[in-house]
Amino acid sequence: MNLLQKNLVILGLLFSGQSFAAEFSFDRPGTGFGTGITPAGKLAWEQSLPAAHYAENYVDGAKQRTVTLNSDILLRTGINDSTELRLGWQGPHWRKTSYKGQNHEDSGLGDVSIGIKKAIDLQDNKLSMALLAEAQIATGNDEFTEHDDIYTVGSSLDYQYNDTLSTGMSMYYAVQNGDWSVTAVPTIGYKLTNKLSGFSEFVYRKKESSKYDYSLASGLIYSLNERAQIDASIGIDLGSTDRSNYTAGLGFAYLF
Repeated sequence: MNLLQKNLVILGLLFSGQSFAAEFSFDRPGTGFGTGITPAGKLAWEQSLPAAHYAENYVDGAKQRTVTLNSDILLRTGINDSTELRLGWQGPHWRKTSYKGQNHEDSGLGDVSIGIKKAIDLQDNKLSMALLAEAQIATGNDEFTEHDDIYTVGSSLDYQYNDTLSTGMSMYYAVQNGDWSVTAVPTIGYKLTNKLSGFSEFVYRKKESSKYDYSLASGLIYSLNERAQIDASIGIDLGSTDRSNYTAGLGFAYLF
């Protein structure tokens, strides 16, 4: 039995046990995932409007600039009080590349994903936990797909210090075509007003046989009501001295 199979067996055992559902929360924005579970029979729609990525690097001594826009979507529905089904799509993409005075544009569709998230009862009023099992299926167009399927298991811990401050840690372990990667995402969340809150996160990723990557991101979240929110975020890649990468995004989420 390989490591992925062992992890899936462990997740299966945990998913079969009794646990509680943490208070519902949307998973966007940010790289990590929350511990909240979509209520049974409800549907959470989380949509980017869109996300943007800007990159600069040098090719044969000349600067190359790339701008990418995509509008991804995540649907979450409760199976029971502590388990949810997740369906995702990276959505339509548009990309423009500028190099040596020439511009090239292309567009296409991204990959789809399916996953299960399970809340775990830690018997603590302030500390909550959830586990995630997900598969990203390489169904997108050639320019906007991972080409090989990615299988991921993850965990998320959230600690609510008080009404205005919380911290969290999401961990992902993924395998793609036999190569493993690990991603760690420590996060801090802070409430600014009754409706406005913010978050900051550090993302560390190490892929087998590759250099590590790390980045910083922050964002704001405005709650329109108990069922809807809008958000804005921005991030920067800090893992390379020979290229520049920036991300930004707008989005909304609604619970039906």
